[in-house]
Amino acid sequence: MATTTLMTADEFLRAPDSDQRHELIRGEVRSMPPAGGEHGHIGMEVAIPLGVAVKEQRLGKVFLAETGFRIARDPDTVRAPDVSFLRAERWAAMERPRAFIEGPPDLAVEVVSPSDSAEEVHEKALAWLEAGVRLLWVVHPRGRTVTVYAPDRTARLLGVDDTLDGGEIVPGFRLPVRDIFA
Repeated sequence: MATTTLMTADEFLRAPDSDQRHELIRGEVRSMPPAGGEHGHIGMEVAIPLGVAVKEQRLGKVFLAETGFRIARDPDTVRAPDVSFLRAERWAAMERPRAFIEGPPDLAVEVVSPSDSAEEVHEKALAWLEAGVRLLWVVHPRGRTVTVYAPDRTARLLGVDDTLDGGEIVPGFRLPVRDIFA
């Protein structure tokens, strides 16, 4: 019986670059196909207004999909949401990470890809919630909806006539769901 050697986050960080995106899930490297045009565009439709609001109010930092967050140790898990936000006080309390950011973001945004199965989307949402993310938005391009998850795992489904609200996590931030799919 073959055994799998698990990789640490430090080993994952030092691994040679490739043309594909990867995440480290419980010590195992998972390849992710490059995002398609619609996926990337939707991510930016969230990231740009979020980034402007966060910068204007000095609320913290917004990150794009290349940013890894170590959300579990031994075995290590490093995930990279499509868009994320970290509150200013958390950012100020850490050294400028040259490696992965320790812990989850305060807000994680995942855009569902055509290749994502329902099981994969559910697994990713659970992983973020279990890691302690305070707000999770899962954007479903096909249905033009956004599922909003709270830490207690309650979920609300928003349609194009609804508005995303940053609540206590990103105070004052509001984004019409319709604008995400423009």
